Amino acid sequence: MFKLFFSLEWKAFFRSASFGKSIGLKIFLVFMALYFAGAFLVIGIGLYPMLQEFYPDKDPLEMVNRYALLWLVCELLFRFLLQTLPVMDIKPLLNLPVPKRKVVNFVLAKSLYSFYNILPLFIIIPFGIFCIIESDYATIKILAWMFGMYSLSLCINFTNFIVKKRFTDNLKALLPFVIVLAVLAALEYFKIFQITVLFGEALDFMVAQPYLAFVPVILLIILYKWNQINLEKKFYLDANLKEKAKAADTSDFVWTRKFGSIAPFLQQDLKLIWRNKRPKTTVYLALFFVFYGLMFYTIEDQEMSAFLVMIGILITGMFMMNFGQFIPGWDSAYYPMIMAQNIPLRQYLASKAGLITFSVVVLAILSTPYVYFGWNILLLNMVCALYNIGVNVPLLLYAGSFNKKRIELDKSPFMNYQGTGAAQWLVALPLMIFPMLIFWITNKFLNFNAAIGLLTLLGIIGLFLRPKLLNFLAGVYKKRKYVMIEGFKQSGE
Repeated sequence: MFKLFFSLEWKAFFRSASFGKSIGLKIFLVFMALYFAGAFLVIGIGLYPMLQEFYPDKDPLEMVNRYALLWLVCELLFRFLLQTLPVMDIKPLLNLPVPKRKVVNFVLAKSLYSFYNILPLFIIIPFGIFCIIESDYATIKILAWMFGMYSLSLCINFTNFIVKKRFTDNLKALLPFVIVLAVLAALEYFKIFQITVLFGEALDFMVAQPYLAFVPVILLIILYKWNQINLEKKFYLDANLKEKAKAADTSDFVWTRKFGSIAPFLQQDLKLIWRNKRPKTTVYLALFFVFYGLMFYTIEDQEMSAFLVMIGILITGMFMMNFGQFIPGWDSAYYPMIMAQNIPLRQYLASKAGLITFSVVVLAILSTPYVYFGWNILLLNMVCALYNIGVNVPLLLYAGSFNKKRIELDKSPFMNYQGTGAAQWLVALPLMIFPMLIFWITNKFLNFNAAIGLLTLLGIIGLFLRPKLLNFLAGVYKKRKYVMIEGFKQSGE
């Protein structure tokens, strides 16, 4: 039966309408996979010698065990944000004599072949080999440790399965668990209750008693059965209809009517963001990135540099980038209907520009507490916000004219490349590199004030030219209207 399922999946992949349309994206993902594989392999090879060099009086294996729990927690977070869970179309199978359990087992088995399950081996195997060669541990003990550690990594795989299925649709429900983790981290930091030490001692005991390596395997089986039971309960087309009906929202944003001719489009965009998973996440991500400056502005003796321009662009323009780069893909489900109406494209684009501009203003206001690190930091953030409004907003709208990939609004945003094409990758360069380059050259040959003044001037010019730019963009969108409509009809990613 597994052979049949694999054959069906293989045919579905190669016969997909979208196969071959995202070759550039596939090549990029392959290069990223090779990069991470190489990076993990370098860590695995260098970990034992580095621990010996920096901690000559401590056992490298015990040091790794000491921080193994932290590694597993980070791996779970990494998987939750990036790993896409395997799926299978069950609709054609429901009227066939196919046992539910076999389909569920196939889906769970598919998750084991994920690239994320291969990455830990690039660290575990080289480090284990060094332990066998360099340390006094018996080979059987190191092999048991390697077996147990990889089993724990697979446990994280199935734990991620449970967490995503339960909390992806309702991130607020995850808050109690985040609070518990924060409390444990605080207790660890103040050395009140060091759970990492206890976990490390448990791994040390597993090394001393190799047969205990089967304990993680038992935990793995429990998590597998848990997922199996949960998926079998949802093996119906209408399994989640009742829950989705409860989640319906009736907000109508009447207050947007005061914005005149662009009000209907603005109201539609706000409803789209408020009621759908993927666009709503762009708001959460933008609010999260407001704190991004704390990673750089708190560095002591830090001189103003072009790099901080990129930080300012990101802090004030994260929503602009994440939402704006997919315009008009957010409306792909009903874009043909919009184009069939007697609606001026200029008004449609003006509403998009207005929404993004408003987001930049809000994020700029939220970033004002950075004045604590100096007036230059606050000035730079405000100038970057002005540059975003005047230059980057029209640039994003122009890049949007090349979008022709459909977006499903209710899908998870994590590791979701649906709607992503060459335009999304290329537009990131001018959005951040150009202002950095302009600032660096002007600051180098003139001074900081001149560099700030030039970015401000460009932003103001962009604002004054916006009416003409919107007319130009409306013409571009009109020329590519039928290409975009045809692309949005494709249901594949």
